Amino acid sequence: MASSSSSKRRRSYDVFLSFRGMDARNYFLGHLYTALDQSGINTYMDSEDLKKGEQISPALMEAIEESQIAIVVFSKDFASSPWCLEDVAKIMECKEQRGLMVFPVFYKVEPREVRGQRQGYAEAMAKHEVKFGEDSEKVKRWKKALLDAGSLSGWHFMDGYEAGLIQDIIQEISTQLDRMPLDVATYQVGMDSRVLELKTILNLQSKDDVLMVGLWGQGGVGKTTLAKAIYNAIFREFQGSSFLEHVRENSRSSNDLVLLQVKLLSELTPGKKITVLNVGGGSQLIQERLCNKKVLIILDDVDDERQLNALARDCEWFAKGSRIIITTRDKHLLTYLGVDHIYEVKTLEDGEALELFRKHAFRRNRKIEIMRNLVDSVLHYAKGLPLALELWGCFLCGRGEHEWKSTLQKLTKSTNKKINDVLKVSYDGLEDNEKEIFLDIACFFKGQTTKYIKKILDSCDFDTTIGVQILIERSLISEEKGYLHMHDLIQVMGIDIVKEESRDDPSQRSRLWLHDDVFYVLSGDVGTSSIKAIVLKLPKPEETYICPNAFTNMRKLRLLILHNVDTSFQGPIHLPNELRWLEWPNCSMIPEFGYGPNKLVGLDMQNGKIKQVPGQFKDFIKLKFISFRECQSLVCMPDLNCTPNLELLDLSKCKNLERAHESVSYHNKLQFLNLGECSKLHHLPNVLHSKNLQLLNLNGCSKLQRLPDFSDKMKGLQGLNLQETSIEGLPASIENLISLGEMDLSGCKKLAVLPSSIYRLPKLEF
Repeated sequence: MASSSSSKRRRSYDVFLSFRGMDARNYFLGHLYTALDQSGINTYMDSEDLKKGEQISPALMEAIEESQIAIVVFSKDFASSPWCLEDVAKIMECKEQRGLMVFPVFYKVEPREVRGQRQGYAEAMAKHEVKFGEDSEKVKRWKKALLDAGSLSGWHFMDGYEAGLIQDIIQEISTQLDRMPLDVATYQVGMDSRVLELKTILNLQSKDDVLMVGLWGQGGVGKTTLAKAIYNAIFREFQGSSFLEHVRENSRSSNDLVLLQVKLLSELTPGKKITVLNVGGGSQLIQERLCNKKVLIILDDVDDERQLNALARDCEWFAKGSRIIITTRDKHLLTYLGVDHIYEVKTLEDGEALELFRKHAFRRNRKIEIMRNLVDSVLHYAKGLPLALELWGCFLCGRGEHEWKSTLQKLTKSTNKKINDVLKVSYDGLEDNEKEIFLDIACFFKGQTTKYIKKILDSCDFDTTIGVQILIERSLISEEKGYLHMHDLIQVMGIDIVKEESRDDPSQRSRLWLHDDVFYVLSGDVGTSSIKAIVLKLPKPEETYICPNAFTNMRKLRLLILHNVDTSFQGPIHLPNELRWLEWPNCSMIPEFGYGPNKLVGLDMQNGKIKQVPGQFKDFIKLKFISFRECQSLVCMPDLNCTPNLELLDLSKCKNLERAHESVSYHNKLQFLNLGECSKLHHLPNVLHSKNLQLLNLNGCSKLQRLPDFSDKMKGLQGLNLQETSIEGLPASIENLISLGEMDLSGCKKLAVLPSSIYRLPKLEF
């Protein structure tokens, strides 16, 4: 089985095909190769015509080593070819040493004939023994390879529909190729020995039980890295595998647990329809779907028994031979859960710590010489913690000795030598723009989408794109699949920086996010100009008293996000004009602002009880994003003349909205207009001239019978959704929408004929 280091080996081919050419080349193999190729599977098909002598060629050996999967087609005369036997011997060697997946196809031959070397296979092997000697090491290797390969699970075909067999093979190979190894770490120092220890503990040879193993250790010690490394080393030995990362973060509510259950089932039972309505139902479905399947499940960062109860409560949920691995900081949780073994993930040994640090600190600057005592001082402060070693190495990479000494002097002045101080050096080296972005992410936005975070922080006049890139380069945050992540220790460091602004009085801090601190400030007239941002997202609605003067003294407040904070407003609430982003779903009214121009860029009041937008919008010239989604009482669309910089307007599911304001017709900056499911909407302006409009969604506007004309300025519209509307025709001016690439007309029952001009649109496909 492959070690964690060998998993990084370059793979040139998806599949290596081994076969006896005279038996199958022109028929079955030709069709199989064509089907693999048409499915986009990069396949190496060995050509026996090119084989010379009896030793496997270096090129062929390399092709086997650089493939992910080998398919061995055992046919009637397969064993008569020394080359084929050398192929299968090399393939089985790579299976053992490099993790190569091997699938046999028994083509018009019985599997027992292959593994037991009976009948034709017995005759062929006897001839080889005569030629090479009965005790020849070569013949012994061939016999063992036939035994091992013939014992593997694959496909058996004697007669019938070959196309069906090929389709089954393609489906299985595609599924296996989708199960890719995880990206572990740039440098996996110390991983191989720990993986070997874990493999011993996991006792993979035992097929008679289900084992649960816990990986326990402090934050930043490498639990997740080790879990990914062991996953890569063994996941091919299971019928299905799933690595659920960030379980703690992703299970804050019952609905979050349901999503984790769906993800687990999707990864372990690909292609099957999955419907989970609640946690209990999800647990039952996991038990039913997986009770006969040998699986590998890794639950990363578990901190509550309910998470395990929902995802892998009982060993009997899974087939024998399954393995469940749990990473956590809480050793008692593992004891309480009764796992079979607890493996402590310890800090690196001195030699390993030095190796990891040097790989990060000197990887691109090998000519720079640093005194050993400076390196030793860094190792002393890092104390073998991989996260600290990586961060320090990245920070010091390319710097001279004087910078090393200056950095180390900063540490010696600190009374606290714990990891928090080490991590804070990375923060102290940032410019003010990056510091503000970092603290906002640490306190409010960890684990949220990059797009959402950038939209909010850009509205606060930060240079977010370059700021985020610098934070990634400094190893303070990471981006994965469109989400920004931050290690727990780094987040704690950022949070501690904010708390240090005032340990005893939250009203003197720049950021508030804790329930008690936010309510302390909002319920009384204690707000100060120190407060820059308030973000509180409660798990469920909570009735809250907010003092009318709560925001009066928060002159620097730029960000206010309150989810599930319900209030009946005993008087008007005044917000400062410095506020850039207001996100308050379910709010009963739009708070008032001071006189004169304000700086608000984003306004999200979805699902509120707003009937109409007040006239004060005339001062909202910087507004770019407005969402009144699901505001059921809203009857009038706001006048967009008051918001000349508006880019997005979301009025979807406003069930009582009847008319679109005429100002939408000429708005120059509007890009996205969402009126979807406004079931009473029946009127749009006669002509649309909005030159920057990219998406117009009218899905579900069942009362809408006609569309406006589109002027020749509407060259930017890319998407038009008219699904389930009552339109009776499309205007001939639709030909002006030269960028239109997507248009949905499904459910338009009254639409009978399309204008001929629509066929002149260059990007629209029919």
